[in-house]
Amino acid sequence: MTTVHEASYEILRSQGLTTFFGNPGSNELPFLKNFPSDFRYVLGLQEAVVVGMADGFAQATGRPAFVNLHSAAGTGNAMGALANACNSHTPLVVTAGQQVRSMVGVEALLANVDAANLPRPLVKWSCEPACAEEVPLALSRAIHTASAPAMGPVYVSIPYDDWSKEAGPGVEHLASRRVQHAGSPSANTLAKLAARLERAINPVMIVGPDVDACSANDTAVALAEKLRMPVWMAPSAPRCSFPTTQRCFRGLLPAGIASISRLLDGHDLILVVGAPVFRYHQYEPGDYLPAGAELVAIFCDAQEAARAPMGDAIVADIGETLEGLLREVHQSSRPIPAAIKRPEFAPEEPGPLRPERVFDLIDEMAPRDAIYVNESTSTTNLLWQRLRMAEQGSYFFAAAGGLGFALPAAVGVQMAKPDRRVIGIIGDGSANFGITALWTAAQYNIPSIFIIMKNGTYGALRWFAGVLEVENVPGLDVPGIDFCAIAEGYGVQALRADSSESLTKALSRALASNKPTLIEVETRAP
Repeated sequence: MTTVHEASYEILRSQGLTTFFGNPGSNELPFLKNFPSDFRYVLGLQEAVVVGMADGFAQATGRPAFVNLHSAAGTGNAMGALANACNSHTPLVVTAGQQVRSMVGVEALLANVDAANLPRPLVKWSCEPACAEEVPLALSRAIHTASAPAMGPVYVSIPYDDWSKEAGPGVEHLASRRVQHAGSPSANTLAKLAARLERAINPVMIVGPDVDACSANDTAVALAEKLRMPVWMAPSAPRCSFPTTQRCFRGLLPAGIASISRLLDGHDLILVVGAPVFRYHQYEPGDYLPAGAELVAIFCDAQEAARAPMGDAIVADIGETLEGLLREVHQSSRPIPAAIKRPEFAPEEPGPLRPERVFDLIDEMAPRDAIYVNESTSTTNLLWQRLRMAEQGSYFFAAAGGLGFALPAAVGVQMAKPDRRVIGIIGDGSANFGITALWTAAQYNIPSIFIIMKNGTYGALRWFAGVLEVENVPGLDVPGIDFCAIAEGYGVQALRADSSESLTKALSRALASNKPTLIEVETRAP
């Protein structure tokens, strides 16, 4: 007899989901019993941190990651992190334990009432199998759904008495299934788009996170150079899809309607690749497009294509479409855009360090292939101006703006990319949302570097208070937090920096170490 437990583990093994990120409760213990020696369990101390680690791991590997949460309470704790994963198209297979079937109807303690609806709309698909025999099929469907374009999180709630039941007939076919996706645009579609680009007098390209996710950054560079187009990074970008050192690169677009339209003024054709059109933030009404401009966007997500407020859309594989366009278009005779001048190295000044100075020192000392995980939200524009990010997969940011992403994601990304240095740059307000990830980094000896930009305030909120013209708002300051003491309490070596000299020494020590390190940096508000 093959049990549901045995069949499910064989499916997970065959599909490569042998690393679990979780925080177990009583409902999950029957699933985790006799944990196989070829699987790895990564414990997080809170569910949002668990999902954040899995999010970083899945984005960095490009493959689904497996998450195990505790019933409704654990799922609720993870919802903010699920919002980030949903917006970044992160393939996560999220499972949650459920009470035994006979106790769900009476709503016993730890029953997940209406379990499939709980995580919606933050998952692509969710279910609670109708019977134990359906559990292996539900897991198989979850894995393939998470991986299908556009990728994203899925959710399966599983009653804990199902694991010991007998699996149904035909279950042996599930483990070996493979699902392939063919999403190339037609030759006619490519030819029409290429002709449109070649007719344009002054085209511009805007690249989004899905370019980096499909490892197509080099193709985007080649297309920009061939058509002599300037390139912007899409607003609120959770990944870096174009080298910030490349001469066509113009920077990170702001997240306001009027500001984007103003910066794109003078371009007659706007090509958006792998990004929503657009992910706005602050309320800044205006024209969606500058006068005389047309927009065409290439999406991997049909929902993003449908909800765009302007422009034409093509839903297709991002990488293959860029490669097809590159073959189809002819070399432009326009002059190539002149490279923008990098800012001067920020000068040494008395008192707390300016964020610009911190970024300059990090950029000077970090390996060129370093990976940055950012959650210093008030200094994001400065980061994009001063850090040289030229390699594929060099940057990650909370796609939905949910705080608590960077600390755990830096752990997950470092697990996925052990040969590259991962540096989390995190505001002191943001850090508290995911601080328990330090424990996981220490326990599993994951050598991420966590740089806490400590200015004692929610800098992004202070900026918004100015934008919204509101005064005397409570709750904007977070003084009196000793991050070094917290880190040491979790077992992470901690260093404090309040000058260029001390920051340089701390960075040298952290980069030379093979252990996780937290650096608390006294900074000025930007």
